[in-house]
Amino acid sequence: MRFGLGYDSHVFEDGRKLVLGGVAFPGETGLKAHSDGDVLIHAIIDALFGAAALGDIGSHFPDTDEKWRDADSSDLLAEAVRIVAAAGYSIGNIDATVICERPRLSSRILEIRTRLAQIMSLDVSQVSVKGKTNEKMDDVGAGRGIVVHAIAALHH
Repeated sequence: MRFGLGYDSHVFEDGRKLVLGGVAFPGETGLKAHSDGDVLIHAIIDALFGAAALGDIGSHFPDTDEKWRDADSSDLLAEAVRIVAAAGYSIGNIDATVICERPRLSSRILEIRTRLAQIMSLDVSQVSVKGKTNEKMDDVGAGRGIVVHAIAALHH
């Protein structure tokens, strides 16, 4: 077994659509990013690459490359899974914690888990996503952005 830890954070930016785990949140302010800003998928990608010792999201999908401007992070995740599989690994499970004051995720968690499982060709039981607030502490707690921590377990 190999384990990788992923982390990402983005601030909110008016005029952007919010996407978390490949699921759109209509009416919510999106996140500032070179791609679509899906902070949950970005953390999962880093966890996958970390577990396989294949670098990080920036080494595969650099924000200096216009090719990735406004990219659908679901496509980036699918490519990351392909890269990890080509290196001889299969995914055991993913566990992620989304930390934000808004939006409230509880009613959408199963939808997010299902979408992530679909993208990675996993069973939904292999994907855990939890939503937490930061209890009004720091910039995340003040509602200025979203932070995600993720871990991936890989089999070789």
